[in-house]
Order: sequence, then structure tokens, then C-alpha cells
Amino acid sequence: MKEKDHYYYKAKKEGYKSRAAFKLLQINERFNVIKKGYVVLDLGASPGGWSQVAREIVGEEGRVIAVDIKPVHVEGVDFLKMNVFSSDIVKKIKEIVGEVDVVISDLSPKISGIHSLDHAKSIELAERSFFIAQNILCEGGNMVVKVFQGDMLGKFVRNLKKNFDLVKVHKPRASNPKSSETYVICKRFIPSN
Repeated sequence: MKEKDHYYYKAKKEGYKSRAAFKLLQINERFNVIKKGYVVLDLGASPGGWSQVAREIVGEEGRVIAVDIKPVHVEGVDFLKMNVFSSDIVKKIKEIVGEVDVVISDLSPKISGIHSLDHAKSIELAERSFFIAQNILCEGGNMVVKVFQGDMLGKFVRNLKKNFDLVKVHKPRASNPKSSETYVICKRFIPSN
């Protein structure tokens, strides 16, 4: 059985909307970015696998806001239909929730098959997630963001280190080993003055 199949069937069996749910579960197991009672913003949330996991972890005292252009239907999760590049996205999120404890982003560009282009687009999405996080994360908050590996990753990580106490590049077991996707884990947000 291929690794992909394993997580695909495991997701179906355990009631998750996507195999990506296991990526976030494994990231959280290792880095403890989401805790009970936290407020979590899930960018590019459709179909909702990450929102499901976040909802389970934060429990009744916590809150999850899912943002996507495609609808996300997860019980107990607030949904905001919006493009992450909308000029008023930060304002809209602040109206719903104010500050958040964690920003998670599994945003992915439409894959062209041209690695350098896909990498550049993934970095653009990751930078947008970081911009949103800088404006709504509470002090000490965390962020998890997907990127494709490539030559622009180093500079992106250096920029993150200006605002986070800990920044690690990590590939969870549930990621396809052949894929260039990886995740940047950022802990303890330090707001810019």
C-alpha cells in the first residue's frame, strides 16, 4: 500500500475531509502550536481537514475561523468566504474575532508543473499568510504555513525570524515524500514596533 493511499483511507475511516488532516495532527504532536482554548485562523481552509483538526484540539472553549473562496462546512467552525489577497481581509477577520492565537495556512497555488513557477507562487501565498498573521496574531502566537521547497525559501525563513522566536522547516510523515511541499513552523510571535 502506498503512503498516499494509507492516509487517504485513514482520513475516510476517521471522518476527516482530507488526508491533509494528518499533516496538521503530526505537526501539532511535534511542535504543540495549537492548544485547548486557542483561537485559530485557517487560511485556504477548503475542504476543511485542517479546520476539523484545529476544532478538535481547541475544544469548546476555543474557536476556529476558516477562510477560503470555496465553502467550508465543518461543525463548530466559523466560515469567511474571502480571497486571502482581498484588501480588507485583516479588517474582516478583526471584526469577527479580534486577535488570534494561531494562523495555519495550507494554501497551495494551482500547480503548473513548472517547479520554479510553482515555488514562487507558493512563497507568494506564504508571504500573504505571514502578512495577515503580523496583523492579527497575539503576542506569543504561532503560525504554520505550507511552502514548496526552492531557492526563495531561505529568504522567507530569514524574514520570519524577525517576528518569531522559533522558526523550523519541517516535513510531516503524512506529506508525500516525492512532493516538494514542506511546512514552516513559527512559534512565539514578536510584534514589530
